[in-house]
Amino acid sequence: MTPVIAFGEALVDMLSSRLGAATDAQETFTPYAGGAPANVAVACARLGVPSQFLGMVGDDTFGHFLVRELKSHGVDISGVVFTQEARTALAFVSRDDVGERTFDFYRPPAADLLYRLEHLPHGVFENPAILHLCSNSLTDPEIADVTLAMATMAKRAGCLVSVDANLRHNLWPDGEADASLVTQLLDGAELLKLSQEELDYLRADHPAESWLSERLVAGVKVILITDGPNDVVIKGVGIDQRIAPPKVEAVDTTAGGDAFIGGLLAELSAHGIDENWQNDADFLHRAVDTACRCGAHTVTRPGAYAALPTRADIG
Repeated sequence: MTPVIAFGEALVDMLSSRLGAATDAQETFTPYAGGAPANVAVACARLGVPSQFLGMVGDDTFGHFLVRELKSHGVDISGVVFTQEARTALAFVSRDDVGERTFDFYRPPAADLLYRLEHLPHGVFENPAILHLCSNSLTDPEIADVTLAMATMAKRAGCLVSVDANLRHNLWPDGEADASLVTQLLDGAELLKLSQEELDYLRADHPAESWLSERLVAGVKVILITDGPNDVVIKGVGIDQRIAPPKVEAVDTTAGGDAFIGGLLAELSAHGIDENWQNDADFLHRAVDTACRCGAHTVTRPGAYAALPTRADIG
């Protein structure tokens, strides 16, 4: 299997006890280990894929909690760095009546933003691997430089770069994502996932098909467009498919997208990252179907790491 390396933020999701706007009960918050790229690393490990998380956490209670959780799920934590210069990030998560969530982030400042290239483990990209990134490590100029440089390093070393847009506008200094910078990261990927809402934001007044074609011309091989419970669209050169995800009753959608991309990367890990993976329509259909089942399983349970499926959970 090809190992998966996820880089970015690990943080603690403080999940509200309330669903919707109910005010008849006292609200409490339960800490769950989270952070989009960390979720993906755990998703892959729980599916039996060798996975590693690269990132920085505070040398504090929450940072040590996150590392223990990553390790307990089988993730390689040798590339995690502790710092006393900043605290571990927190995200207070509220949910509506159907489990859709909103985030209030305590970041910046946060430890994950202090990761630099010199913190990379020696020889991390010496062997073929899948590097997974998200846009949340673009919100500060220095961590953005690290993220873009890491994508370039991995690609030059023969690794496959996967990017989930995963826009969280309230993490950005101006309250909205820098579409140009995010698109720069997307164009450095070979596998790209984004939601329909993210596509609409990033393309602005460009027609969707034209914008997607520009990404393929830039070098992206496969684009996946999710839209909640609606069909997943697969775009590539000569490939245009739709797959319907399972219908489930969502409880917490916090890690649904991360479970989806984790399931897909697990299938790609087993298939191999040779030059022709993107042309195998049957493989892509099977892989995305697995990814959909992973996402559907996860949203029926609260939290992130704890909700991610094993092979036995998805059959």
